Amino acid sequence: MNTSSQIQFADFFAEAASLHRQMLSVFERDCLKPLEQAGRLLVQCIEAGGCIFTCGNGGSAADAQHAAAELVGRFRRQRKGLPAVALTTDTSILTSVGNDYGFEEVFSRQVEALVKKGDILWAFSTSGTSPNILKAAQTAKDKGAAVLAFTGRRQSPLEKISDLCICIEGPTAAVQEVGQVAYHILCDWVEAHFTQPPQAG
Repeated sequence: MNTSSQIQFADFFAEAASLHRQMLSVFERDCLKPLEQAGRLLVQCIEAGGCIFTCGNGGSAADAQHAAAELVGRFRRQRKGLPAVALTTDTSILTSVGNDYGFEEVFSRQVEALVKKGDILWAFSTSGTSPNILKAAQTAKDKGAAVLAFTGRRQSPLEKISDLCICIEGPTAAVQEVGQVAYHILCDWVEAHFTQPPQAG
């Protein structure tokens, strides 16, 4: 490995580590309460018989699928599967809706068909401006569902439309890496709730 590559790789790790340290201080100051609120929102939805629907584009689509998988499968504990659906996975729906209605509709059409009052749309968008995410969020709100947003830019249109927003500012790749830590925290929090022994009483 040449010196130039070593410097490039080291810079990449340093940038990620710096954002992790920065976000730890931000979480301690600002985001622990929103994270707890998000955890309670997810738990309340599931306990009331609702479902969590996730969506995102590109790397955020992978995050949406990852979060849903942690809930349906498991994170760290043995427990029952929890209701979550990633709206990014059905290629027939995505391509037919994209072809017939336009890419802006690929998530909102699914929200229109599947989401009900009391559900949650968990929307991932580092820019907070993706038209298909914004349309899905508005459709979810119109149907009486809550919108939980993960973004990388403060005061974005997605943050303004959401019921609760976790914002992690920084370069896109690092935002997604720290966001993964944040949604793992949430999945762990929700999972712990549903694996607690029943209260004596």
